[in-house]
Amino acid sequence: MTNGGSLLPIIALLPFLGALVPGLMIRAGRNACATFTAVPTIAALAMLGVLTPDVMAGEVLKAEIEWLPQLGLSASFFLDGLGLLFAFMILGVGLLITLYARFYLSGDDPMGQFYTYLLLFQGAMLGIVISDNILLLLIFWELTSLSSFLLIGYWKHLPEGRQGARMALAVTGSGGLAMIAGMLILGNIVGSYNLTDILAAGDVIRASDWYLPALILILLGAFTKSAQFPFHFWLPHAMAAPTPVSAYLHSATMVKAGVFLMARMWPALAGTDAWFYIVSITGLITMVLGALIALFKDDLKALLAFSTVSHLGLLTMLLGFGTEKAAIAAVFHIINHLTFKAALFMTAGIVDHETHTRDIKRLGGLAKFMPITALIGTVAALSMAGIPLFNGFLSKELMLEEAAHTAWYQNDWIVPALATLGALLSVAYSLRFIFHVFAGPARDDYPAHPHDPPFGMYAAPALLCVLVVAIGVLPGLAYPMVKVAAQAVTGQELNFYLKIWHGVTPALIMSIIAVVGGALLLGLHRPLARAWNAAPRPEAKAIFDALISALVRLSRGVTDGLHNGAISRYLAIFVVSTVGLVYVAFSGGTLSPPTREMLPVPPVVAVGYVLLIASALLVVLNHHNRFRALVLIGVIGLMISAGFVYLSAPDLALTQISVETVTIMLLLLALHFLPKTTPRESSVGLRLRDGVIAVAAGAGVAALAMVFLLRDFDPISDYHLANSYEGGGGTNVVNVILVDFRGYDTFGEIIVLGIAGLTIFALMEALLSGPAARRLRNTDYSRDRSRDRHPLMMVVATRAMLPIAVMVGVYIFLRGHNQPGGGFVAGLVISIALLMQYMASGFGWTQTRQRLEYHTMIGWGVLIAALTGVGAWLGGAPFLTSIYGYIKLPLIEKFGLGSAFAFDLGVFLTVLGAVMLMLYSLSRIARYAGETVNVEPMDYDPSGKRELKKPEGE
Repeated sequence: MTNGGSLLPIIALLPFLGALVPGLMIRAGRNACATFTAVPTIAALAMLGVLTPDVMAGEVLKAEIEWLPQLGLSASFFLDGLGLLFAFMILGVGLLITLYARFYLSGDDPMGQFYTYLLLFQGAMLGIVISDNILLLLIFWELTSLSSFLLIGYWKHLPEGRQGARMALAVTGSGGLAMIAGMLILGNIVGSYNLTDILAAGDVIRASDWYLPALILILLGAFTKSAQFPFHFWLPHAMAAPTPVSAYLHSATMVKAGVFLMARMWPALAGTDAWFYIVSITGLITMVLGALIALFKDDLKALLAFSTVSHLGLLTMLLGFGTEKAAIAAVFHIINHLTFKAALFMTAGIVDHETHTRDIKRLGGLAKFMPITALIGTVAALSMAGIPLFNGFLSKELMLEEAAHTAWYQNDWIVPALATLGALLSVAYSLRFIFHVFAGPARDDYPAHPHDPPFGMYAAPALLCVLVVAIGVLPGLAYPMVKVAAQAVTGQELNFYLKIWHGVTPALIMSIIAVVGGALLLGLHRPLARAWNAAPRPEAKAIFDALISALVRLSRGVTDGLHNGAISRYLAIFVVSTVGLVYVAFSGGTLSPPTREMLPVPPVVAVGYVLLIASALLVVLNHHNRFRALVLIGVIGLMISAGFVYLSAPDLALTQISVETVTIMLLLLALHFLPKTTPRESSVGLRLRDGVIAVAAGAGVAALAMVFLLRDFDPISDYHLANSYEGGGGTNVVNVILVDFRGYDTFGEIIVLGIAGLTIFALMEALLSGPAARRLRNTDYSRDRSRDRHPLMMVVATRAMLPIAVMVGVYIFLRGHNQPGGGFVAGLVISIALLMQYMASGFGWTQTRQRLEYHTMIGWGVLIAALTGVGAWLGGAPFLTSIYGYIKLPLIEKFGLGSAFAFDLGVFLTVLGAVMLMLYSLSRIARYAGETVNVEPMDYDPSGKRELKKPEGE
């Protein structure tokens, strides 16, 4: 990490940590909730301020937290001028929105939920602008789509809010998928996923054959996020969100993410004809079309939404020009657009909040009742129109100057003319915002009596308007930030000046035309609006809805055709696809000749092999008889265990035979509730199909095994054998792999096993409380049952076996690190001993002697295993790294003791708890159905008064 770079991960993490607070602090009141929401933003701003001097001096700060460096995965961050600008925008406006939302949201709105979503979105945006790893950037990119979905659909009771959220997620999420592909192509071209490496390899990228596909895919992500034509339609529909959301997402953050991405990728992707024409044409079309639609919108937020689309098009067009001056203009306009557009959205929210309407036709004359709001709105709108002495004028002039010197296909007038038209329409809708809302005579039919809001609501837009005027009069205030950000975009040292007067230039003439033409257009608005509303034109939302409906019908048809509820079909498709891929791999011609000879097969092994094959065939032939099939499956398991013994794998043999025993016993209990034979057989054709697929898959697996067995290769087992004792403190390589080298895998597996046990329990809970419970009540499970279900011999034998089995289990557990055994096998051995008690004496009698809940056992097992892994962190080692040593106790030989012992204890408890919970769940079915259980340990009762009863609680 560079000096100061260590703060970058903290800055990125603060909003996510802060998102945990609002839901709790809302209990202390709305003021406390808003205050504590602002704390992480203020803290991040303070840290950013500490880093600012270094970045302004031209330094690039970096921080990297390695995760999987071999795969290029790391949490890498960097901060340059462009990232600094956007980070200040995200945090600064986020702080203002926090203040504004406190007074805007009503008491009925769940404020804690709103602020939680806001901070999640803030963290995602911050991650985008300071990520140095494109994979990490992609994660944050998708997080913005998800968190903005929550914000846009915040008012869940509004159908338009839900629809707008879905539309935004569909469009931006689809573009994000395309961008993922483009970014992966870039990483493959450069050989690195670090963004700084990619930005430094622009020449290599542009010379690659994959440049154009990568460019198009990345631009799809940027265009969808920044609502560029033809994806512009989603942004206005997102206006159904509360105004604080609109002001934040659509002025400073989400829609600017696409613009940021184009600016960020400039050094790697710009400088080609493809970039110039794709980006600049898209931007110019979006600029003019958005401005035209905005002029005729009567909803205040809709007008501002399409004006945002237009200004985003302006920024895209400038970045598409690909010149240094265009980059300067784009960066400057990003700042200016932030100030006036956020202020305008908040002004529209104030008008809506106080008058209860956003319909321009029902407004007008508000300056008399809302002078402060009118002043704020007028200043911001004049800046949006590009009127002198406001900051929007300065960046608009720079834009027009660049447009005046840009030619398309050797044509010098298309770009200047269309840019002037876009500026003219911008003046028209900005003046309409002023004159049709605040000017004119006061009305007496407002939905609510208008008045200025409390200070807390207009403080944020007023502060932004101060910046509008300050930068407009003294552009040098913005010069340092514009320069450092523009240099980060272009990668070049830039020398320029920001000033109000540039003399009589083509840009000034174009600007005068735009202002005069916009004023005239406003005067003709009424007849033009009638013509606009009467003219037929395509509706983007209708096209989108039709497209989505067509895709839904197509996907439903494909789904219904493939997913008919038959697992055999799913398995057939999966296995056939796998076999096909294996065939392609085998027929690729890259298989080397064998380097080993077949070993001789001893007669005993041949007999075992024949038994294994015969048992497998008999399972297929007897599958309709469930009990026979289960017995044959047990034979197969035993033969596999014998194979492990023969191949010198005692650990695997011990595990296999234990698993086999437990599985067979549990399945025998399950068969108790199933018919003896399968109720329905597949047709002959389906059975033939499945047989062919099974034989092909089996032959493929056998061929793959033969390929490896007949050829030399370097197995990873050599590393494990060499490092088992030194690295893991044990001589049993298999156990050391499970608890150390691949301990994380084992940890995941015991979690899955615990979840399986809990899931079976939950399924039984649902079964015994649903319609199936009535059928169980009507089933007489005691009919045709043996009168000697718990015979004396079995009870006595299991009593004698229990302490021996527990001792064996403990022995296997303790020796596991150095000899065959371990927590997994020990858990299975003791499970078998307990299962025998349940089978011998009955569930009711045995259960009354249980001292520890199985749920608790699973929980403690997973927790102990997790704490063992965390303990390695405390020692500065990776998760689940074993720490071991030797202990000498009096009268006892010196022995080794390591943290793997605790991890193995967690495995043992989880396995034991999961198996016994499965048994408990299965037994409940019979007891619920009315089958009696023993009070005494056996059926034999010399008095002849054997008592049976239904257990309590069932």
